Amino acid sequence: MIERTFSIIKPDAVARNLSGEILAMIQAHGLTVKAMKMIRMTTEQAEGFYAVHKDKPFFSSLVKYMTSGPVVCSILEGEDAIRRYRELMGATNPANAAEGTIRKTPSTSPSPARRMGTTANFFPRRVGAMVAQIGVSTARSVSGRSRVAS
Repeated sequence: MIERTFSIIKPDAVARNLSGEILAMIQAHGLTVKAMKMIRMTTEQAEGFYAVHKDKPFFSSLVKYMTSGPVVCSILEGEDAIRRYRELMGATNPANAAEGTIRKTPSTSPSPARRMGTTANFFPRRVGAMVAQIGVSTARSVSGRSRVAS
């Protein structure tokens, strides 16, 4: 089944110029980038996107980190895209990630995944409507940072 999922390449990875390498890994894994843009998240966007973590002690530092620099937001598409992207990401803890995953590639080091629910915050109107039509259910994030939280 063709699915879509959401990805964020986080500020550290963007600052380290890893966006191209990460996107190449995603595409080599058979996923297609259907929409992509670089933004600087506002505090409101970050708080909304990570609202599931609002009561956790790391919430304010996560929001501060996500608003510290540009991020690359993407909508990915492919056969069984959610499972395949999770596989490509590797275990949340990079120490437990399999070789060849984004989290176990020497130059990359992503942060934890979270649920999808606010793609329209980043891709308003046209793309947000497209995502609403297909019902994206899961989001994954990529970072140049070893771990923000678990």
